[in-house]
Amino acid sequence: MSFLSIIIQLVLGILFLAFGFVKFSSKQRAEAFDRYGYPQWFRPVSGVIEIIAAILVLYGIVNQTSAAWGGALITIIMIGAIFTQIKIRDPLQKILVPVAVLILGVLIMVLNWPFILGQ
Repeated sequence: MSFLSIIIQLVLGILFLAFGFVKFSSKQRAEAFDRYGYPQWFRPVSGVIEIIAAILVLYGIVNQTSAAWGGALITIIMIGAIFTQIKIRDPLQKILVPVAVLILGVLIMVLNWPFILGQ
């Protein structure tokens, strides 16, 4: 495993733990989900998915298969985030952060993908 992958995994793992837990209690997140047009029940569901992604990429530091799957899950989450921001017509500046996180998720997935394929 590369040093670059470990650093990205630590950063994304910590961020996604925070993102996930905030979905359970933040009034701002509740208001944001209303603005996105998503039902409130989807907020904790998305929080759990983000926490699972965080656990996968953090555990992926010692198990590269988990890192690859975590990177894939982060990639899927961020595609959804980007589509949501496009749907509500957020300014480009707000879309750049999810795009950057998407790229990091893809990078984790690609750096660790050979372990999924058994190579």
